[in-house]
Amino acid sequence: MSIEVERVLVPVDGSDESLDAVDYGVAIADRYGAEVHAVYVLGEEVVRAIETDAVDEGEVADDTESFTDTVRETGAAAGVEVVTSIAYGFSTQRKSRHPGSVILDTADAVEADFLVVPREPTSGGPAEVLEKAAEYVLLYASQPVLSV
Repeated sequence: MSIEVERVLVPVDGSDESLDAVDYGVAIADRYGAEVHAVYVLGEEVVRAIETDAVDEGEVADDTESFTDTVRETGAAAGVEVVTSIAYGFSTQRKSRHPGSVILDTADAVEADFLVVPREPTSGGPAEVLEKAAEYVLLYASQPVLSV
């Protein structure tokens, strides 16, 4: 049995672990002639800070753009097309919005055939929002998932 992969979704959060996931996602995409869609998931602290004007949204955008530039460079080095997007992994209005649900919603929206999710980060920084998302994604994804 062979699988067809056209789009690999890799959620990222600025952590080293998510860069490792990008490496795996790019390798899978290269193997299957697919593209990578990297979604930068903003965590609760950042979202709250943006909503209360405690942080400049432009600075957050610059930081995420810098990280996604690195992600695109990783893909380019392997000859793999990388598309990026940003999503709020938390909402003050929707109780059900969390990083895991955002990843699965994005996977459906971009028609991802394969997901590569980083495991829980070891450094535990506040920007690293994908801590509990891997388990949720592994439980509820309809696509194949690699947790790295």
